[in-house]
Amino acid sequence: MPWTERQAALLRGMGLRLWAPPEAPSVVAGAPEAPTTTTAVATDERPEMPPATTAARAPTPRPAAPSAAAPPAAVPPVQPARAASGRADVSTLDWPALRQAVADCRACSLCQSRKQTVFGTGHPQAQWLLVGEAPGEQEDEQGEPFVGAAGQLLDRMLAALGLTRAADGPQRPEQRVYIANTLKCRPPRNRNPGAEELASCEPFLVRQVELLRPRLILALGRFAVQALLRSEEPIGKLRGRVHHYESVPVIVSYHPAYLLRSPHEKAKSWEDLCLAASVFEAGSAR
Repeated sequence: MPWTERQAALLRGMGLRLWAPPEAPSVVAGAPEAPTTTTAVATDERPEMPPATTAARAPTPRPAAPSAAAPPAAVPPVQPARAASGRADVSTLDWPALRQAVADCRACSLCQSRKQTVFGTGHPQAQWLLVGEAPGEQEDEQGEPFVGAAGQLLDRMLAALGLTRAADGPQRPEQRVYIANTLKCRPPRNRNPGAEELASCEPFLVRQVELLRPRLILALGRFAVQALLRSEEPIGKLRGRVHHYESVPVIVSYHPAYLLRSPHEKAKSWEDLCLAASVFEAGSAR
């Protein structure tokens, strides 16, 4: 096909030669074949070399093995410290012994700055379990979770559903609430809990759930959600549906302290409580 002057000028300006259509495919197809063939040969030959090189190097790590075996000797000193409050040690404790184990815990550095541990509060036969994050300044002072303004807000919300944390409250277990935190000691200056701190406290929370055997768990705040659900998703994406810890239904909601900073989210938190109540009632009807 003849090229117009304009097309020819454009092609020449791009550095392209003007070929007749029949010749173009043969030239284009032929050009890649040579490199492809050459590359294939090079690729087929070179893989045979690395095994030889690897085999030659293989003995090199072996002399280093004795020195590599040395680090495990440095690891055990850390493990016993964690094992002191590990799940194997607390899994058989009853309520009084577990409370004492928390009070005596020295598994992480928070024991150096705390005033007292914050074990939990409520009736030991409650059917509702509320799990918060970490104690604040007032909790550290009083040794009880959810006190101060955040605790007062939580108590009002619970009272609206006929629930209470009072250990000497209603005789009906379905009206009783037990409250615990993922962390039993206050982080300095109310900073976020560290991963190692949460891991040290986890066996205590696990045992509290085992002893309480709640019919429903309400997870309040990001760190409570992470401890119970192993999820990094934001609360906004997790709330509004039913999750499970072991076989126990879990409802996710905002921490009361967050609600004090963001009052516009209180309506959502109330929706979460109503969802929890409906799930609880549905379980009762079975």
